[in-house]
Amino acid sequence: MLELTGIRKSFGAIEVLRDVDLSLKPGEVHALLGENGAGKSTLTKILCGILKPSAGTVHLDGVEQNFGSYNDAIAAGIGVVFQEFSLIPWLNAVENIFLAREETSWLGLLDRKAMRERASELMRKLAVDIDLDVPVNRLSVAEQQFVEIAKALALDARILVLDEPTATLTPAEVEHLFAVMRELRRQGVAIVFISHHLDEIFEICDRITVLRDGAFIATCAVSEVDNDRLVEMMVGRRLDQSFPPKAPNKTCAPIIEVDELQLRRGGPISRLVLGKGEILGFAGLVGSGRTETVLAMLGAGPAASCRLKIDGVETRLAGPDEALVQGIGLLPESRKEQGLITGFSILENISINNYGKYRRAHWFIDLKKERASTEAAMAGVRVKGGGPSAKVDTLSGGNQQKIVIARWMNHETRVLIFDEPTRGIDVGAKAEIYALMREYVAAGNSIIMISSELPEIVGMSDRVCVFRSGGIVGTVGGDQITSETVMTLATTGKLQHAA
Repeated sequence: MLELTGIRKSFGAIEVLRDVDLSLKPGEVHALLGENGAGKSTLTKILCGILKPSAGTVHLDGVEQNFGSYNDAIAAGIGVVFQEFSLIPWLNAVENIFLAREETSWLGLLDRKAMRERASELMRKLAVDIDLDVPVNRLSVAEQQFVEIAKALALDARILVLDEPTATLTPAEVEHLFAVMRELRRQGVAIVFISHHLDEIFEICDRITVLRDGAFIATCAVSEVDNDRLVEMMVGRRLDQSFPPKAPNKTCAPIIEVDELQLRRGGPISRLVLGKGEILGFAGLVGSGRTETVLAMLGAGPAASCRLKIDGVETRLAGPDEALVQGIGLLPESRKEQGLITGFSILENISINNYGKYRRAHWFIDLKKERASTEAAMAGVRVKGGGPSAKVDTLSGGNQQKIVIARWMNHETRVLIFDEPTRGIDVGAKAEIYALMREYVAAGNSIIMISSELPEIVGMSDRVCVFRSGGIVGTVGGDQITSETVMTLATTGKLQHAA
């Protein structure tokens, strides 16, 4: 159906793809895997006409193609749902689906009835029930995802590229998406599926193509590989231990004690203690109150009541700036929107909270000291991908996360709060982030880690607070930190006696 052969792509003297092959069969889900920076995005852009290859050929149904633009690829039946949605937030689903391709009556007027009926038909095909008449910014992330898919299918796409479609979905929403993908596969649509979640690859995909450092490594059936072999193909080495070993159980002096926190009147009351040198996991289903509790602790979110101590002293934080004075830093879930200024350089992002360290006199900045400090911070978290002057938006997701960590470490924080620390990060970069987290607490600092990934919670946490319906329903430690215990608490609220 589709065959890319010997694809090469260079930007100036830098070669980002070398002799890459990719073939698609009708009615298959084909995984495209590789670490951040492996060349997946570049290959996808070549596939959909956004970039032209420096060498190699693209054949569709046996006919060589030379896409001059994305529109040429669309006309050939190729649709892409990018990780960053391309929806107009104030338009409704129908208007987004037919944007720039509106249907008209014989008088040349917009045929809104025909477009709405076609949109309804597409949503029925996807087994999705959403309000077609509200602005899409009022829809959930999952609903917006399906609008993007419907937009591609409205163009009669026979090949659908899904780039990290599950990154922000709940488990139930992921299952629904997979059901839709299976139905599209049954209808003969070929799907290219890009994901960092290897368990999803084994659940939904038929074949896998792996890239590493811009080079083609292999194409194989899912049944021919296991998780360890797949990781080795992606990173070029075997990762014997994804999670660094935990420190022996010990009594930790408390840094933060939450004596009472109630997000809303009449709601559950949470209590927790964060000890020096530990990673305290916050687990629970999406919407259970994990992030809201952290924001309330920092004074950045609403709470009916909040009583906490820092170093044994009753404290009321009025916002993240006061938390920072206490040595508490937050790495938000959305790196690009809340954690970084992506158009700025690495140096500017690391320095942004640290200019007080570089002040010489009045408002003058010691630029040499700033650069030396930035380079030391980058080395400390092992940033790859350019020097201090490199723009952050040129870095991989893993390196972007390291920049946020470097900023807070450069500020000499003693507590870091990670909200989904490895979302959108490849397996190799995950291992590096985990190692940095363990090094940080080994130096006597502390971490609160909010994560929706159970293996991450179990593998990294010294203790785990489990949330349900807006509050903590149990805290477990040691051998009690298992997937079964955490999920039972998260779904039923039982096991409150666990300690």
